[in-house]
Amino acid sequence: MRGWIVAICACVMLAGCVGQEVWAPDDAVAKSAYRHDGPPRLTLYTMINNRTGAGAHTSLMINGSQRVIFDPAGSFKHETLPERNDVVYGITPPVEDVYTRYHARETYHVRVQNLDVPPETAERVFRLAQSYGAVPSAQCARSTSTILSQVYPGAVRPTWSPVRLAEDFATLPGVTERRLREYDSDDNSKVLDDWDPNRVAQAARGG
Repeated sequence: MRGWIVAICACVMLAGCVGQEVWAPDDAVAKSAYRHDGPPRLTLYTMINNRTGAGAHTSLMINGSQRVIFDPAGSFKHETLPERNDVVYGITPPVEDVYTRYHARETYHVRVQNLDVPPETAERVFRLAQSYGAVPSAQCARSTSTILSQVYPGAVRPTWSPVRLAEDFATLPGVTERRLREYDSDDNSKVLDDWDPNRVAQAARGG
């Protein structure tokens, strides 16, 4: 029982969970829509405490008809990235990079697990994330595992534990993974403050 309490508290501490409803307007979502040219893919992110090994937050990047991140009760927010109830749109490569660096720091690292899937599977997960609704505090792993358990019944079980979800996901055939470690300050707000989308866009154009 104590382990469950630690996992839930850690999720609250790292993610700054608020569970509030957010609904970006249609034009903002349409303008930000981005489809990565790679294969349809699910990427499970698990934020892990470097000292204790406990899971602190869970999120899921989905590359379907467009690429989004389901970031349940998460704290990753930026005015240029529209969100609808924990689904963040416009996940271009620079956004993906800043998202992972936002979470990796001296006290936490990110376990990144990739699974290439059929297009219909990616789209199903995308629709399930869109319809899930605003996620309450400390239910990051619970909400993500509930979605994945509908797609992979028996292999992925509903759980409150980010680490247990990652372990279940690792059993799926074809999963690859890596660990992202950085040693910046715990003040991860600086990552977003330093990120200038206009400068990134200019660099991409070779300007």
